[in-house]
Amino acid sequence: MGITVENVSKQFGSFKAVDQVSVAIKTGSLVALLGPSGSGKSTLLRLIAGLEKPDSGRIVISGQDTTHASVQERQVGFVFQHYALFKHLTIRQNIAFGLEIAKWNKNRIKARVNELLDLVQLQGLGDRYPSQLSGGQRQRVALARSLAVEPNVLLLDEPFGALDAKVRKDLRSWLRNLHDQVNVTTVFVTHDQEEAMEVSDELVVMNQGKVEQIGSPAEIYDHPATPFVMGFIGPVNVLPSHARIFQNNGFDATQPEIFLRPHDVIISLTAEGASAPATVRRLVHLGWEIQAELLLDDGQEFTVYITRDEFDRLNLQPDQRVYVKPKKAKAFVLQDA
Repeated sequence: MGITVENVSKQFGSFKAVDQVSVAIKTGSLVALLGPSGSGKSTLLRLIAGLEKPDSGRIVISGQDTTHASVQERQVGFVFQHYALFKHLTIRQNIAFGLEIAKWNKNRIKARVNELLDLVQLQGLGDRYPSQLSGGQRQRVALARSLAVEPNVLLLDEPFGALDAKVRKDLRSWLRNLHDQVNVTTVFVTHDQEEAMEVSDELVVMNQGKVEQIGSPAEIYDHPATPFVMGFIGPVNVLPSHARIFQNNGFDATQPEIFLRPHDVIISLTAEGASAPATVRRLVHLGWEIQAELLLDDGQEFTVYITRDEFDRLNLQPDQRVYVKPKKAKAFVLQDA
C-alpha cells in the first residue's frame, strides 16, 4: 500500500509547480508534505490523488502504475481543508455516501457507519447535520467519509487549516491516534512546522517545486541538509561568520553565514572562556520559556530562548550586560551555480 513518485513534474502555464520530484512513502506510514505557500506540496498531493495529471514521471500506488488511472481506480481517500460535506445530508448519510455509490448492501453500510462513528468519537451525533457540528467535528466526519470505502491510501490537504489553534492542537493528537488504529498509508499537506513534526513519521520538505530533504522529524531538525530547511524548520538566527559570538569557538569562518538555533546559546553573567559580551534589548515571556533579544557589541542582533528556571537564576533585566557562547551552530557549504 506504499506510494512511489518517480521524477514527476507538473507545469501550469509558465509556472513549474512540481519539478522532477521523487518520493517513496512506506506502507502504513504517516508522511507530511511540508513547505511554504507555492512550494508545490498541494499539487504533489493532487497528482498522487489523480486530481491532476503529471506532465512527466510516474506514480505507483500499492505496486500498480496509476500515472494515468482515474481517481476511482486509485482507491484513495481525499480530505479537503474545508470538509466538502453535503449540507443537506445527515452525518450518517455523509459517511454512507461513498458506500451507497459502491452499492454496498444496507446492513453492511449501517454497520460500517456505526463503526466509523465510534472510531472518530462522534457516537450519538449521526442524525445531526453538518451545520450543527463544530469545525473539529466536521473535519472528523470528513475523515470518516474518506475512510468508509476502505481506501488504499488517505490524502489530506491542509486538514486543520480552517480551525482555530486549540482545536488544531487537539486534532493533531487525535489524527495520530486514529492513524495508529487504522494503519492506512497517509499523506497530509501542511505549512505548519510544529504540526508536521508532532504528527508525522517522516517529513518531505518542499521549496519552489523541489524536494529539499526527506527524513524523520528528528533528522530534519537536527541535521538539516540546506539553509532553507534549517530556516524553515524551527526558529533560527542567521549571523555573519565574523560575528563576535563565533570567534575562538571553533566555527567555520570561511562560509559567509552561520545558522544558530535560539536555544543553542549559553548566557552567563560573567565572561567565560571565548564568550562574547552582549546587551539584553528585550525580554518576551512566552509561558514556559523566555525569549531574550540580545545585541552583540559588534552590532549583531539575535534571539535566545531560555527556560523559566534559567531566567530566574540569571535574573535578566532589559539593558543588562551578559556574555554569550554558542553550544552548536551550522554553516552550509555554498554550492556552485
